[in-house]
Amino acid sequence: MTSGQHTIITPVRDLAAAKAVYTRLLGVEPSSDEAYYVGYDVAGQHFGLNPAGHQQGMTGPVGYWTVDDIQGMVTSLVESGAEVIQDVTEVGPGRRIASLKDADGNVFGVLQDG
Repeated sequence: MTSGQHTIITPVRDLAAAKAVYTRLLGVEPSSDEAYYVGYDVAGQHFGLNPAGHQQGMTGPVGYWTVDDIQGMVTSLVESGAEVIQDVTEVGPGRRIASLKDADGNVFGVLQDG
């Protein structure tokens, strides 16, 4: 039994580039901002950027972040340096998703319901 996923850690090679993309995506400043780790606390979850992760064998997770305006968010993320892998696509009644990658090639998704 679990109470949900509350921590996501992603390996990055260029911490500054990753920080620019994820700060825009999450809409908050990091709660922890060190040369060895940048972390964010959002909606009861913690998301971290680990610049040593690749050396530690991490391959990086894919998580979908719920947004209010998926098309606006995709545009904003691309302006911040992200690259679209899958453009906004309807995958069910009222549910749209898109996947992107940051400067390190880590894949993440955005999702909008309604």
